[in-house]
Amino acid sequence: MYHGIINIYKEPGYTSHDVVARLRGILRQKKIGHTGTLDPDAEGVLPVCLGMGTRLCEAFAGETKTYEAVLLLGLVTDTQDVSGQVLADKSREAASLTREAVREAVLSFSGGYEQIPPMYSALKVGGKKLYELARQGKEVERKPRHVDIPSISIEEVSLPRVRMRVDCSKGTYIRTLCHDIGEKLGCGGCMEHLTRLRVGQFQAKDSLRLNEVEALRDAGRIGEKILSVEQVLSVYPALHTLPRGDKALHNGNPCFPGQIAGESMPENGSGRASESAEGTRVRMYDSQGVFAGVYEYQRKRGWWKPWKMFLFREEQAEGRQG
Repeated sequence: MYHGIINIYKEPGYTSHDVVARLRGILRQKKIGHTGTLDPDAEGVLPVCLGMGTRLCEAFAGETKTYEAVLLLGLVTDTQDVSGQVLADKSREAASLTREAVREAVLSFSGGYEQIPPMYSALKVGGKKLYELARQGKEVERKPRHVDIPSISIEEVSLPRVRMRVDCSKGTYIRTLCHDIGEKLGCGGCMEHLTRLRVGQFQAKDSLRLNEVEALRDAGRIGEKILSVEQVLSVYPALHTLPRGDKALHNGNPCFPGQIAGESMPENGSGRASESAEGTRVRMYDSQGVFAGVYEYQRKRGWWKPWKMFLFREEQAEGRQG
């Protein structure tokens, strides 16, 4: 069994579930999960978790993402992309827009805003997925959610099309962003194409298409392209327990500063942990240097509490062999 994360380039026409199903067949293992859905018509980065790496699926779903999107102005659809039913055609209004007006409208969304999730989404209201209700011709009230957009830029304007690059937080719907930009311009708009360029540390330039994964498997080289859990988590600093703290660590229990080697408490210079230290994450190793998991600092109790544990020696050994 393989353990870790593999960076897949999802091609148009595949659902995220399709990618996982194909990989289960290619890698001949069941324990596989993706890190967040990408619309069937969209393409781009889809990190896929393998084996013990599946414990990181939820964590990666919260990573910031970078997209390249093509906004088609003048067309409003029920799905907020070109695959949906046309609700309004305002091509004439779109044709009269100036580049400066388009630029101002797009850049006004920089920093973030309160976004109303689309009806065609997997969000649940009253226990039912919104897209299921939408297919029944029903529309329900959705509460706006704040989304962060640290960066948005225009790559090309060829009216009625605008190609944009967007860095955004978890929960941002680029379809809805396109719709909202169109609304601000008074002509409506929808998303024509979407490419996900980055999810956290995973970038499109390093991703593999499914046929490439298959070829690497046949050549016995697929392990070269799978990042271990430890590698993926290298963004966190490392701490090591002292021999007296090994038992607590191996059992997945909290660890106190006295059980950890060296400077083990994030301080503010006065010998006490600062408020900002709350939730600080580290990779925790035992006294022999064996990676055990990721721990979070809890200031109130003054200890490190397990966030995700990966200390399963047999599985780790199997993963290294794979």
